[in-house]
Amino acid sequence: MTDPRKQVVLGAHFPGVNNTTVWSDPASGSHIDLASFTHFAQTAERGRLDFLFLAEGLRLREQRGRIHDLDVVGRPDTFTILAALAAVTEHLGLAGTINTTFNEPYEVARQFATLDHLSAGRAAWNVVTSSDAFTGENFRRGGFLPHAERYERAEEFIATARELWDSWPVDAVRADDDQFLTDPTAGSFQHRGKHFDVTGRFTVPRSPQGHPVIFQAGDSSDGREFAARSADAVFSRHSSAEAGRAFYSDVKGRLARYDRHERDLLILPAATFVLGDTDSDAAQRAAEVRRQQVSPQTAILLLEQVWNRDLSGYDPDGPLPTVDPLVSDETSIVRGRARQVSDPFAEAARYRAVAEAKGLSIRETVIELTGRQTFVGSPESVAAAIVDAVATEVSDGFILVPHITPGGLDGFVEDVVPLLQERGVLRHDYTSGATLRDHLGLPPARPATDWAAWASSRETVTVGAAGPDVRETA
Repeated sequence: MTDPRKQVVLGAHFPGVNNTTVWSDPASGSHIDLASFTHFAQTAERGRLDFLFLAEGLRLREQRGRIHDLDVVGRPDTFTILAALAAVTEHLGLAGTINTTFNEPYEVARQFATLDHLSAGRAAWNVVTSSDAFTGENFRRGGFLPHAERYERAEEFIATARELWDSWPVDAVRADDDQFLTDPTAGSFQHRGKHFDVTGRFTVPRSPQGHPVIFQAGDSSDGREFAARSADAVFSRHSSAEAGRAFYSDVKGRLARYDRHERDLLILPAATFVLGDTDSDAAQRAAEVRRQQVSPQTAILLLEQVWNRDLSGYDPDGPLPTVDPLVSDETSIVRGRARQVSDPFAEAARYRAVAEAKGLSIRETVIELTGRQTFVGSPESVAAAIVDAVATEVSDGFILVPHITPGGLDGFVEDVVPLLQERGVLRHDYTSGATLRDHLGLPPARPATDWAAWASSRETVTVGAAGPDVRETA
């Protein structure tokens, strides 16, 4: 059964370091200037969106020893930017990607508790791990953790952070003439586990949300189980109708075993968009955007990630290589968080079949096979598609990813948002409470003792991938 008036959750991803950014477009501005972040955040808030999402990577990607084309703008610090945006927005949620492999629970818990206080309860954490030794070279530990241990550490990391947030009772601060604290042990914590052995006093009193909203991404069965057990929202990779509904049904169906309800977990795919006066105009613009996104040098870099060979001598406007991919566990042309290919021979065969059938060059083949905009059309068509997707349980909403910084969200807010408001699926104003949890319709944060009990009693989730099935967000 569909619900055409189901409320749409909308976030906005600042498009700094990802494969949708068109930094070469004359309309594109700085990806690091505070004015860019401020414009983007205030536009999202003007559109009554739920949150801004900021990706983070801990090292620039490289290929053949050169900075990857998509990382030329660098990767600024997440907490610094979100804290600055807390001062220039009033209602917009502030979600940041923070890594559990190369940070420590005390530091991250303190930073999120502080951000939640500074923003009056608008903080959210996108939990990621790091999958490569290349990133690890930036840290004293060096190298990287094995797959199973990485996710095991991530789960214990989140559990420890929750214990720290809960170390301050809600009413601990009294601050009257006789007594400052109602509980002299406020902030005391002790955690002894495989990855963390910490004892001390947490320095930040309980924040407005208690715990920040927890975002997670992962598509394996174990990753889905973790999301159902302990996440507030899932970044789904499934935005097509059939795949989206299957993912939605599967993950939501796991909630009951953890005494959770359907609305306790939000499914939110990323969504790119191109608008036009008409559907045909938008389609033409979308083709132009795709060509901008895949420059000649980007086409060669992306093809190298399939072939694992130096293809710099090939003409992007010429045919695909006749040589086969180079498969080696020891040597990879891909460094950092560039795209990984699990079966290069099958992928190369797919590229060749499409190129031969349609007579495409290297660049044209890469454009054909490496992505499409999620929503393309007039504002009316895009609004209708969003409403239908949410009403028919493809998702609970979308995280919008424009291709231009910082003005790429402007057209959506000006032309699509009013149509969603007219249809009764998007708020006209922020009226459902002060915190991000309120805006998202999420229940209050469960105490850390609940999460610990669930973790110790789970039977269906194996340690190997029970944590967030995620990697650094590109």
